[in-house]
Amino acid sequence: MIKQNQRFFNAILIIIDGLILLLALFASWFVRFQTTLFGPLGKYLALNEYLLLMIFIIPFYIVTYYFLGLYRAFRDHSSLISEASQIIKANFIVFLVLISILFIIDRPEYSRWMLFLFGVFSTIFGILERSISRSILKYIRTNDKNLKHVLIIGTGDLACKFANIIFTKPFLGYHISGFLGKKEDIGKTVNDCNGLKVLGSIDNLNDFLSKHAYDRVIIAIPLNYYHYLDTLVDICEDNGVTAEIIPDYYKYLPAKPYIDMIEDMPIINVRYVPLDNPFNGFVKKSSDIIISLIAIVITSPIMIITAILIRLTSPGPIIFKQERIGFKSKPFLMYKFRSMRVQDELASDSTWTTENDPRKTKIGEFIRKTSIDELPQFFNVLKGQMSVVGPRPERPFFVKKFKNEVPKYMVKHQVRPGLTGWAQIHGFRGNTSIKKRIKYDIEYVEHWNISFDILIMVKTITKGNENAY
Repeated sequence: MIKQNQRFFNAILIIIDGLILLLALFASWFVRFQTTLFGPLGKYLALNEYLLLMIFIIPFYIVTYYFLGLYRAFRDHSSLISEASQIIKANFIVFLVLISILFIIDRPEYSRWMLFLFGVFSTIFGILERSISRSILKYIRTNDKNLKHVLIIGTGDLACKFANIIFTKPFLGYHISGFLGKKEDIGKTVNDCNGLKVLGSIDNLNDFLSKHAYDRVIIAIPLNYYHYLDTLVDICEDNGVTAEIIPDYYKYLPAKPYIDMIEDMPIINVRYVPLDNPFNGFVKKSSDIIISLIAIVITSPIMIITAILIRLTSPGPIIFKQERIGFKSKPFLMYKFRSMRVQDELASDSTWTTENDPRKTKIGEFIRKTSIDELPQFFNVLKGQMSVVGPRPERPFFVKKFKNEVPKYMVKHQVRPGLTGWAQIHGFRGNTSIKKRIKYDIEYVEHWNISFDILIMVKTITKGNENAY
């Protein structure tokens, strides 16, 4: 019944997606050709000419959405942010392909501005559509409708932790019937599990599955009981029920485990890094280049004035170059406007800057407080040494120090360092808690998506970087 409901819901979703794309086309055509927002118009194609394109565009969108997982059950990807990221990715792909095809077949009469607007509107409308759909499903499921019935095998901490997660998220649409455990525990309430009881013995799994209609069986047993796995999985499959295993070593796995295959041997990567994906890397690199070029053009007057003031107020170089550790732990020279008096290189490489640091120049204190001293790092981004958003790069002296003192410190080097980052907008930069900073850095490394970058950039602009001395 659940699978039938999902197929029906997907069919409805595909129809709505098609209508949303048509709505986006009407909106973009109207804005481009019926308003003066984009300047005076010459000759342009009628709306029906663009509607003919939709015969090819809509199926391509649906296929792209499918391969990006946008027709999976909402239970399997509960974050709207991750789904919005996939919608942005799908629209980016379709836009590039459409522009490329029109260029190859030489059809310049189709307005590129109009197609760009179509991509923007279809993205906005698509995210709104999925947000509304999620709200409706959450309302239905929190009222005990459209539920999946779950049986948990195991009664230990692992099983109870899973059960409590489900209880805190009723919108996922799962109903836990109870546990199967030891014979002597049958009928007992499992501690700290919202009153759920042990319904029967693990040995009676076959009888339970034949008498009850369970949608999923969750196997959550400790390692010393793993010799039962073959039997438990076989029983579930013989009864046509999906068996899923929560490994007892789950704490070593990332939020989104990546499984590679060598021949028929699966290998679990314990650190999922979205930017290892070639497409994600391309999107990140493209956005870095575009944003850096725009930022350099916009801030060039500020940089020129800053360079002149540094030259007039303090002897020494305008640009301060300092070795930092970057992507894959490789060193590079990071650029900053010089904000301190020229000093011994060893001292500058092994000491923190303090709030009332006597080494700062008068103009240096201002440009550090406003982060103007960081603007030359956009050139580091263009050189591929840094990213606009990412963990802040550290000096070799401190990397060697923290590598042995702070657990998982080196994980941050699996992505390019950034001008700003998730830790920085939470106030962790300079002489602040390294452990808390790394917690945010790892969260960024494992959960990167383009919308996450946009959020950090917006917060950097609106909130600024705290503890900038």
